[in-house]
Amino acid sequence: MSHTIKTLINGFGANPTVYELDEIQNGQQVERELQQMGCNPSVPAVFIGERLVGGANQVMSLQLRNQLVPLLKRAGAIWI
Repeated sequence: MSHTIKTLINGFGANPTVYELDEIQNGQQVERELQQMGCNPSVPAVFIGERLVGGANQVMSLQLRNQLVPLLKRAGAIWI
């Protein structure tokens, strides 16, 4: 699902920063923190403009409600 979300956001011209928790030294600690923030499952955890949006379901819901692009614009991730 992470690939799908990354592809969706890339499709709008944004260039997301992706952290693969299984590839970084403190990945388990980051995962625990994400779970404490309410991400369940903890990945993908999507932040837009330093704000936790949620997981894949929340991002897809924003897209279906036509709210994802305005959120990306407000965060300065896209300019169109």
